[in-house]
Order: sequence, then C-alpha cells, then structure tokens
Amino acid sequence: MYFFHDSRSEQYRSPSGAAPCAGKVRLRVLANGFSSVTLRIWWQNAEYRWYMRRLENDMYEYEMQMPEEPGIVWYFFIGADEHGQTWYLGNAWDGLGGEGNVTRHEPPSFQITVYDPAYKTPAWMREGVMMQIMVDRFANAGGTDVKNLPAGSYYHARWDEDPALVINDRFGYNSCNDFFGGNLKGIQEKLDYIASLGVTALYLNPIFEAHSNHKYDTGDYLKIDPSFGTEEDFKALCAAAKERGIRIVLDGVFSHTGSDSRYFDRYGTYGGKGAYSDPKSPYYPWYNFEKWPEEYKCWWDFNTLPNVNEEHPSYRKFIIDGRNSVIAHWIRAGAGGWRLDVADELPMDFIRAIRKREKKLDPEAALIGEVWEDPSNKVAYDELRCYCAGDTLDATMNYPLREAVLAFMNCQINAHDFVRRVSSMEENQPKVFFYSQMNLLGSHDRPRALTVLADVGNMEPDRKYRYPIELRPEHYALGKRRLIAAWNLICALPGMPCVYYGDEAGLYGISDPYCRGTYPWGREDAELVEAFREAIVRRKASRALKTGTMKLVALGRDVVIVERAIEGGRDVFGAKAEDETRAIAVNRASEAHWVEYGGATIEVPPQSALVLQ
Repeated sequence: MYFFHDSRSEQYRSPSGAAPCAGKVRLRVLANGFSSVTLRIWWQNAEYRWYMRRLENDMYEYEMQMPEEPGIVWYFFIGADEHGQTWYLGNAWDGLGGEGNVTRHEPPSFQITVYDPAYKTPAWMREGVMMQIMVDRFANAGGTDVKNLPAGSYYHARWDEDPALVINDRFGYNSCNDFFGGNLKGIQEKLDYIASLGVTALYLNPIFEAHSNHKYDTGDYLKIDPSFGTEEDFKALCAAAKERGIRIVLDGVFSHTGSDSRYFDRYGTYGGKGAYSDPKSPYYPWYNFEKWPEEYKCWWDFNTLPNVNEEHPSYRKFIIDGRNSVIAHWIRAGAGGWRLDVADELPMDFIRAIRKREKKLDPEAALIGEVWEDPSNKVAYDELRCYCAGDTLDATMNYPLREAVLAFMNCQINAHDFVRRVSSMEENQPKVFFYSQMNLLGSHDRPRALTVLADVGNMEPDRKYRYPIELRPEHYALGKRRLIAAWNLICALPGMPCVYYGDEAGLYGISDPYCRGTYPWGREDAELVEAFREAIVRRKASRALKTGTMKLVALGRDVVIVERAIEGGRDVFGAKAEDETRAIAVNRASEAHWVEYGGATIEVPPQSALVLQ
C-alpha cells in the first residue's frame, strides 16, 4: 500500500505554490492499494469533498478552480483501502509542506494561498537593499539643545556610552528618557557612506514628536520630533537621498498613541484638550475608556500607550482618508512608503484603506508590516489573516527567515531544516511578495545578530536582568565569521536584504535597550563593513540574485547551496534578462567541507560563505 503527495512537485500539484483567484490547480495523489480517494477542501469555514478521478498507474487527479476572492484553501486526502479502512494523507508533521504524511486520523492540511492576480509590489523592493536606522542612535549634525527634549529627559555626555536602562519602579518598564543626539541632518551627512554600501532604501524608526527616545509613543503625527529636526530637515533628507537613488520609508504607529500626546494629553503637555483631560474632546472617541479617565485599554498593558479605536471614522479620516491625512502628508513630503508597527494588531480593513490611499498617491510607495510569524496564515485575535493576498501589504519584516538563518548558523537546526523552512515560505507566498520581503538579521526589537551568533548564552533575559556586555575576542571573532556568512546567505536569497544600522560595523548587544547603541563612527570594524559591502555589490550587479529562480540544496547537516538563475532570457516575473547563474555555498560547521559543483570539487572553509559561480 502506498499513499503519496508532494505539494512542491509539479507532478502532484500544478502549478505549485500560491495561485491567482479563479485560477485552476491540478492536484494528484499516488494511491496504490486503494479503492477510492477523496479530496477534502476547507474554505472560509466550510468543508467540501470531491471524489478524485483515477488515472493509470494508481494516480488520482482532481482539477480544482480557485475561489474568486483572496484567501487560503486548505486540503488533504482521504483514502479507502481495499479492506474498507480509512487513511488520511495531509501536511508534513512540521506543517511546512512538501511530501505529505499518512495517518489514521484527520491530519493537518496543505495550504494554497489564493491571491489577487492584479497584485503588484514595487520593483525597487525586490531589486534593492535596505538599512534600518534609529535616528537618535545613528549620527548627529549641528549639535544638541536640551530645549528640544521632553521634560525629564537628558543627553548622554559621550556618544560612545551605553544606552541607559532605568526601570520604572511603579510599572516595571524602561523609562527610555536617555538621548544621544542623532538627528535627520546627521543621516543626511552620512548618505554618501550609506550609498557606498549599496543601500537603496532607509527604514527610519518613528520620527514624529514623542516623549520617549524610541518614539513609539507618538505625541503628534504631523510634527517631526524637535530633537530630530524639522519638517524642512525631513524634506531635505528625502531630496538628498533621492539624488543618490535612496528611498525613505517611515514607521507608522497607528494601533496606539502616547499618553503624553496631543490626542490623549494625560499630563496637560498639549493644553488639556485631549481625551484624558476632556470627555468632550474630539479625540475622546479614539480611545477605549473603561472608566474615564484613569481606566483605559492600553497596548500590552503599558499605561503610557493607550490603544486607539482604528474603526472610528474620525480617526480613519485623520490617519488615512482626509485630504491632508497622516499618510498623505508625509508621502507628499517625500516619504517612499510606510512600515506599519504591530500590523497584526491593526484591523485588516484599516490596512487595506492605507494601501489604497498610499498607492493612489504613489504607486511605487512600499507598505511593509511588522508581522513576526508566517504572513500567509497568521492567526491574530482568533482571525486568520493572509497578508500576501494582494489587498494589504507589499511585504513583512521577515522574522521567520531571520530565525531560520540564525538557528542554522548557530547549529540549532540542520541544513535540511533550513531548506524546508525557506521552501515553505516560497510555496505559501506569491512571487511578488516573496521577492519583496524585508529580509533582516537584526532589528531594534532583537539582540544584535553578532551577539546571537557569538555563542555567549541567553541574550534575551527579563528586562531587570539586562546589562551591557563585552565580548571576549574569541567570541567576537566567532560571531563575526558567522555574521558574514549569514549576511551572504541573506543577500543570495529572494527578497530585500536589510541591514540594521551598525551590524555591518561590529555593534553587538543583548535585548533592548542594548541592541540600540550608537553607531561606532571612527571605531568601525573595517573588515566587516567591507564584507557587507561586497555581498551587496555582488547582489546589485546580478539580475539572477535579484529576480532569478531559486534552488536550495542541503549537503549533509552543515552546508546549504543557494543557486539563482535566469534561463530562456526571462526572469521569474517575465521581464527580459540575460541568462545567468549565480551560486554560493554556506558552511556553518567548525571544519571545512568539500562540495561538488559545476563538475569540480570545491573546499568551503569553516563558518563561511563561498561564491561558487
């Protein structure tokens, strides 16, 4: 008896991968020793079953037309053997697709992502390279003025000091009131360096007026924070960046505001006209008071971050629909798109409305979401959300890829596991989305990549146990070797590589706030900077590395080969391109490995990436 289906094989699922609305997908299963096979479908909370047509050689087939609207089709197979017993063939045990698993009970389903056939993402995303910058920590130009800081805040005496962790005794969170003086003019002064790396897009953490140093507690959506500069400084930065082929993507924090904001105004900073001060305030309906004014719903119970009601018409008009809405204002000022903070906590219709408004203003503007899990089937607030169906996001911050790369380099998963994870992403995501993903190794919310790769233990302790660390030379060297290999791997995969400021210069540190240190100007690891630059330059020079097909091969437990190719004069999007093949091998082991490629036997040094072609 034999029962088999491979969701990544054209023989068993054609076409493989995500499918356009109303398109047809042929499903096949090999069933030896069975009298019948039924295809079981789940779509929008309803079950459907169809008998499959028997072909020659024990193959069964059903051609299914996809729904006319975006979503996810789930399927598995039910077989009746010659003895009348029932068998099930469903997704693999890890849910990552490919060869299915046979059981006697109802199995997990295979997934088909159904997307809008008109779905487009900006070409510059799949062809570009991004850098994420926390403005206060990147570069200062023009000095500092304490009058530009919120009450109770201060500037560090030296640029190279560690960030401060001051636990609020009452609420238990970091006060985040220490500043270093980075500003928009500082970024503008460093644009030549940024361009020399090959970076084509900057994602800036929030730049609007707010009390904290991280600015995720927005005080005024229509005003640049005084410590960062002015709106004219922002426009000048966008113009100077554009001259160098660099776009600016802003951080939109729309699920909550700061309690010290124009809209909530808990402390009277803005004249006592906010929701906390006055129940007749026009902003009062934006918030969810359980007992005004002291009891209100907050983001993750931080009372400094009151949640907003994104469905309220006046809030939506202010953020999205109004003539000079927040979205429109900053796109007109020069922004090249938005990254949506905690996108999985925003209503889907809210994101759809942002997309519609943004794309009307600038079809090439990016919309990137903070979603930490699989963006094709994320469950949030008991709702299944598919962010890659063509009606919401262009891309997400690719944390699943980050986790896979770092786990592979740290010997926590093997090469086969890594290949399975990435292949599942490719299978579940439409090409335009998969090739636009923001592929990161570090961010402001995670320990520095070099630290994670340095093999020094837990880098994410509870906040009260966090501290600045010093890496011993041998640990730094290990983390550096692994980081270079990991960055080369990121640059070889489909998607938009994103470097977190300072990762390329040797910054390290554990969780927030120590992953948010200042850029080490004059103290950069020059060898590391050059390694990052080389990988980016190689990618930018190769059409295959940007929009070619992807083939992943695991050699044993320790080596992954990534091959990208353009064949027949067309890339994966059908655009004309010269035929080209590029390949790298990444060896995570502490000893060299030999690989066979192109008819030659090649030695791949330990903890390194080697260009094969």
